[in-house]
Amino acid sequence: MNRVLLGLICGLVFGSLDVVLMLPMEFPDKRAALLGAFLDRFAIGFVIGCVRLEWPGWLVGLAFGLLLSLPSAVITKSYIPILVGGVIDAVD
Repeated sequence: MNRVLLGLICGLVFGSLDVVLMLPMEFPDKRAALLGAFLDRFAIGFVIGCVRLEWPGWLVGLAFGLLLSLPSAVITKSYIPILVGGVIDAVD
């Protein structure tokens, strides 16, 4: 499968999954929170789908999931849910 297409599919799946998990939560600006979460997880899926490394797939997912989730975790100070979510999305 084309790596860019794989990245787009992974991004859409990871982003949608994160939005579904966040729907029951309350936010001051729910629309912005859901859009931000979708874009954040979409980026993880897209990068993981497109990257070509000689590492095992699970290790690529783990490394990029953590790396791309760290900025959001630091900004929100919600380390555990964001980092765990990034790793789960990426390793799937």
